[in-house]
Amino acid sequence: MMKHSALAITFALAALLQLCGCVKGNATTETEKGATTMNNNTAKSLVVCFSATGNTKGVAQRLATAIGGDFVEIVPAKPYTAADLDWRDKKSRSSVEMADRKSRPAIATAVPALADYATVFVGFPIWWYREPSIIDTFVESNAEALAGKTIVPFATSGGSGMGDSTANLQALAPKAKVVEGRRFSTSVDADTLKKWAAEFVK
Repeated sequence: MMKHSALAITFALAALLQLCGCVKGNATTETEKGATTMNNNTAKSLVVCFSATGNTKGVAQRLATAIGGDFVEIVPAKPYTAADLDWRDKKSRSSVEMADRKSRPAIATAVPALADYATVFVGFPIWWYREPSIIDTFVESNAEALAGKTIVPFATSGGSGMGDSTANLQALAPKAKVVEGRRFSTSVDADTLKKWAAEFVK
């Protein structure tokens, strides 16, 4: 009888230990799920850019990696050809677009849910001393979604500054806070970008 009782107690303890292990495992899973949910709800940064030749894209990707943000490239519905980008030709596509402040080239890129982000970095090459018209398309078409957010412009160019890009973007997204932008060389390193962005990434 004692042998059977001892055996029963042993089985009972084993079952109890197994149950405790399952509960612990489930608790860990719930904690992990909670952390994942928290991260998904954390207002992280988004880096979007338009890059006609790839120079700005390289800077934007380094910035996104440096700050742990998401990256999206603004892709035009109609790709730009070398002839389109010939700034010396007044009849080239880019020249015509930039001469018309109301020009809004179509975008093929699907924009992520902007509600997930507190800060949106917007990168572009400087064309005719300002942001390309396709950037106007992005900001204006998402003006409501950008309300209450901080927009941080940054650019690449052969030497031209930001011009009136910051003021232009503020006018297109009046409910957002557009901070003064900055131009970078295409060879800017990740540390420089991270230190610059730290002011805006909370």
